[in-house]
Amino acid sequence: MKKHRKKTHQRKIAVAVGVLALVAVPTTAMACLDPQATGPMRPVAAEQQGGPWDADSHGDLHGDSYGDPYGDPGAQQPVEVPVQPGGPAEIVEQPAVQPPVVQPPAEPAGTPAPSDSAAPSGAVAEVLALVNKERATVGCPVLTVNAKLTKAAQDHSEDMAAHSQMSHTGSDGSDPGQRITRAGYQWRTYAENVAYGYDTAAKVMDGWMNSPGHKRNILDCNVKEIGIGLAQPGHYWTQDFGATR
Repeated sequence: MKKHRKKTHQRKIAVAVGVLALVAVPTTAMACLDPQATGPMRPVAAEQQGGPWDADSHGDLHGDSYGDPYGDPGAQQPVEVPVQPGGPAEIVEQPAVQPPVVQPPAEPAGTPAPSDSAAPSGAVAEVLALVNKERATVGCPVLTVNAKLTKAAQDHSEDMAAHSQMSHTGSDGSDPGQRITRAGYQWRTYAENVAYGYDTAAKVMDGWMNSPGHKRNILDCNVKEIGIGLAQPGHYWTQDFGATR
């Protein structure tokens, strides 16, 4: 008899990874892999034009690898995020001419401009370094951290941890593209990897790199930026990859 994933998390840590990629095409696929399964790996990918994936309708993640249909690919089109036109230029009134005022010293040269990225730390920084190391082996450009992708990834990891469930579908029914858009990222392509149960960056990267679908996302030269999330309890990981329009 199959067990639902929710019920097994209270007794033992299940180690699994999930992958979804969307490149503005009419079909997507998701594969789940149990790296602790004995015997040869037998990953199975499922691709369809069907309805949304129901995580609770499938068995416990222990055992053989398997794939599940994800989302409603036929309805998934690139989300048009309207670009807000710039507002009127700010006009600053100048005061009446007064006696000369000593000007403050100029800012030192080389002051960095505000950035849309935030430097990661700890295990997240280790994952980033390992991702870029793998990409270098196939000639893909280094991924830079994007704060909006990071927010989408971290929010999703926290959501999965709060509900003790690994899925590309959020507890509010959102898919990765919706979450990335909601974070303010105007994408032309994106991909997402998720995992749980891996307690180090090296272990989760080893799991992803030994699964063809996840490896494909990591080594996709079309994506340029990344956001990485990690939440407890349970070590719930999310990688959100993207490229802007």
